[in-house]
Amino acid sequence: MEGMTRAQVDNAEAKDFALGGKPMRPRDAATLMLIDRSGGEFRVLMGRRSRKHAFMPGRLVFPGGRTDPSDSRVAVADTLHPAVEAKLVVKGKRSISSARARAIALSALRETYEEAGLLIGRSGDYQTKREGWHGFAENGVQPTLSNLRMIARAITPPGRVRRFDTRFIAAWRDDVAVELPGGGPTEELEELVWLPIGNAVSEEIPMITRTVLGDLANRLAEDPSLDADHPVPFYYMRHQRFLRDLI
Repeated sequence: MEGMTRAQVDNAEAKDFALGGKPMRPRDAATLMLIDRSGGEFRVLMGRRSRKHAFMPGRLVFPGGRTDPSDSRVAVADTLHPAVEAKLVVKGKRSISSARARAIALSALRETYEEAGLLIGRSGDYQTKREGWHGFAENGVQPTLSNLRMIARAITPPGRVRRFDTRFIAAWRDDVAVELPGGGPTEELEELVWLPIGNAVSEEIPMITRTVLGDLANRLAEDPSLDADHPVPFYYMRHQRFLRDLI
């Protein structure tokens, strides 16, 4: 996507986003790229969105969604790696707070539970009254953040009815403490599949997802343990052209 004009991006993403609407500020969001490294190749978890949705209908995506401010007040078993937090707090000319960065990371965990029924953390007594986190308490899982890694960041271009400032965050399948047999409590994703990265890029996926999957494949090739200090790409539109920086 790097270097594409706004018209080219609009044309390529016409099936993924409802175009139009008034100008709006992108909302913070997070998506989780859950990676299975148990076999001879890396696989990622993806799910298909309902074709009734205005945002990426029918597309295979990673679990994720909009950040809830209350996520910052959820109790956790450990904290973000300092290098990961440093990448999350970057926001334009000003930085966001550590609490907001924590909320963004935790929203990726919450959405993965709600959409896929996978609870990332460690076994132990856990109590919370926060909406969306009851499954952790019911299954005795304390959310953990220290193993999360930043892979990319992308801001939805202008001219869409919905815009998100999305952080693509990775976790290992080893970090899943509980896998609920019936899936998550929401119906955001109609099916869940584990796909080799090379196969996933050929599926019916949004252009930005294909771009970030390519970034992930390149990252794993040179950095298979996902070092927290590794630079990550940041995609955004400026002066009618889609750009790629490193943060």
